[in-house]
Amino acid sequence: MADTFQFELVAPEKLIYSDDIEFVVVPGAEGDFGVLPGHALLLSTVRPGIIEIFENDKPKERFFVGGGFAEVTPERCTVLSTESVNLNDIDESAARQRLDTAERDLNEATSDSDREKCEKALEVAQTLLAACSQTL
Repeated sequence: MADTFQFELVAPEKLIYSDDIEFVVVPGAEGDFGVLPGHALLLSTVRPGIIEIFENDKPKERFFVGGGFAEVTPERCTVLSTESVNLNDIDESAARQRLDTAERDLNEATSDSDREKCEKALEVAQTLLAACSQTL
């Protein structure tokens, strides 16, 4: 078994991260899951949260993801995210403004489908704001 595996984090507009890594933690829909070299096959939805990439048992990189899908094989882990940003690049005031907008939109929603979309946007905004305090 190799000591590393290929990890890729992809957002709709570009490849965010690609490298051989030792360990990654992904915020799966059923809970966070870790991936090591030789991991069993896995497909999972990804909830809003933080992806942590480890090197020598310490966090090396952290990325906020707004959701998406993850595919894991013994040699590779690929996360296709709805949005991704390095935690060090998050603007806390912009995150607060995004949360305020999401709350306002939810209060103004008139249909069930609009309310559902606004609830999802609120969850992402809350998680993004919480991520601001978790930089390396």
